[in-house]
Amino acid sequence: AWWALGPPGPPGMVLKAFFPTCCVSADSGLLVGRWVPEQSSAVVLAVLHFPFIPIQVKQLLAQVRQASQVGVAVLGTWCHCRQEPEESLGRFLESLGAVFPHEPWLRLCRERRGTFWSCEATRRQAPTAPGAPGEDQVMLIFYDQRQVLLSQLHLPTVLSDRQAGATTASTGGLAAVFDTVARSEVLFRSDRFDEGPVRLSHWQSEGVEASILAELAKRASGPICLLLASLLSLVSAVSACRVFKLWPLSFLGSKLSTCEQLRHRLEQLTLICSTRKAENPAQLMRKANTVASVLLDVALGLMLLSWLHGRSRIGHLADALVPVADHVAEELQHLLQWLMGAPAGLKMNRALDQVLGRFFLYHIHLWISYIHLMSPFVEHILWHVGLSACLGLTVALSLLSDIIALLTFHIYCFYVYGARLYCLKIHGLSSLWRLFRGKKWNVLRQRVDSCSYDLDQLFIGTLLFTILLFLLPTTALYYLVFTLLRLLVVAVQGLIHLLVDLINSLPLYSLGLRLCRPYRLAGSEPWRPEATGLCSSALGFSGLGSLNCRPGAKRGKVTGTRSQQDGCFTILARLVSNS
Repeated sequence: AWWALGPPGPPGMVLKAFFPTCCVSADSGLLVGRWVPEQSSAVVLAVLHFPFIPIQVKQLLAQVRQASQVGVAVLGTWCHCRQEPEESLGRFLESLGAVFPHEPWLRLCRERRGTFWSCEATRRQAPTAPGAPGEDQVMLIFYDQRQVLLSQLHLPTVLSDRQAGATTASTGGLAAVFDTVARSEVLFRSDRFDEGPVRLSHWQSEGVEASILAELAKRASGPICLLLASLLSLVSAVSACRVFKLWPLSFLGSKLSTCEQLRHRLEQLTLICSTRKAENPAQLMRKANTVASVLLDVALGLMLLSWLHGRSRIGHLADALVPVADHVAEELQHLLQWLMGAPAGLKMNRALDQVLGRFFLYHIHLWISYIHLMSPFVEHILWHVGLSACLGLTVALSLLSDIIALLTFHIYCFYVYGARLYCLKIHGLSSLWRLFRGKKWNVLRQRVDSCSYDLDQLFIGTLLFTILLFLLPTTALYYLVFTLLRLLVVAVQGLIHLLVDLINSLPLYSLGLRLCRPYRLAGSEPWRPEATGLCSSALGFSGLGSLNCRPGAKRGKVTGTRSQQDGCFTILARLVSNS
């Protein structure tokens, strides 16, 4: 959204002046900012008001340049004509160009209560080329300084002015604006309540945004994070001990979901309590998302803990767990008895069917005995499991997944037995099929070679092939049934793990900023002004106002009508996200 005023004129050099909307109503003074020669842009950061002493202004700018590594300078003059006469103020502002020399020298003026604007860019040295235009077009672009400063995802691709010469190819138009405003935070620390020699107007000139609770939290966060980091480093050192790398403990640690989640939670807490400063906004955003995810996880865990310990729900769950396990065992017994008969009218091998059925029924009998043996301790186990919710809902869900794996361990055993028996028969049939074709598997060269067999070998191979082929349907049926049961258990555990991963990886902080303060996620895109009086752009700004002013031969001025100016200022300065 652009507003461009003025005749098209010849295609001269276009100077872009980024002016903060918070300074639109400021009193007259000097324009303090940074000149970006690679983009032919002037980024205005503040307005310096009268009266002032030039040496004190230069000292202030030197301090800002040293602290922020930004080439801050006086770019020109700002004239807000209210009651003072324009001619006397104009002559005084013209004389300041000799005190603060800068090339080019900007002159911005707002007259008659904001109805008329004028902007100029003058140069002391006239162009030497015969075909070079003697006039520059000035594009005045308004931006919201607060929203640009609080944007988190603009990349610091623009370095200091000393290093800018080596990286001009990688810098973008808006990246220079973002980086200039972000690194000039030192200039915004003063407000109108400070009793200093210099008075500035910027986005915090009416008072620095702060809170007593926020300041106390900042003061206390350093020692607390240092203490927690020490404790977490101690826990990490203990977990890295060689005792935990032995076979039984290392095997359990790699198979249990609770151990995996505890390791992930330790990494999250180490990242949160780290005293190392984030190198870029992306790392800061990642840390903020981790903090929000951990807080949500702990809050949901405490809610689950309060629900479990209220109205003796743990006792009710313990009383219902053993009957549910007995019911599942009875259903498995009915299923095995159905398989030992004629399932779905299929003709099974009765001898193998009876052997497999009794083998699995014996395992179910052992499992029921184990459940009744553990029934007196179920309530105490559930009580301690409920306490794990203090570490977060994800820890409790991971523990629930491990409990489901333990309760369905007999189903896992059935699946392993059926899979091994089925694979054994498949491999046997494939080997005997190669025997019929006069081939064999060469183990040394890992290939199939030709081989001649005698009559006895062919007879025994044919006999074994026939036996395995007629026993395959019975084995395949048991394998299919127990595979479906195993897939059902894996599906339930997969849903639990999906919920755990969702809580761990959900960018809550970024989503909150996207909904409430989208300008803090703003990025930039390349843009190009046209040579005519109108301009088109693909900026990361939405709803920006701009004036395209082309001065006359001496001191020309282009003014707009009141309706145009009012329409321009109604769409000013709201930076939205392009991410």
